[in-house]
Amino acid sequence: MAQPKKKTSKSKRDKRRATWKGKARLQAQRALSLGKSILTGRAEGFIYPQAEEEEEEA
Repeated sequence: MAQPKKKTSKSKRDKRRATWKGKARLQAQRALSLGKSILTGRAEGFIYPQAEEEEEEA
């Protein structure tokens, strides 16, 4: 007969959640940094398409 699984401890659960949230926090920080560098025009390693209208006017 099947036995119920053991309950996961709160510390294991909290550690797993902290790792998951930490990864998300790091990705958000990198995205914000990239966005700021694009807005200031200092982005060197990021290529993005520019509208043709802007190039014709300038």
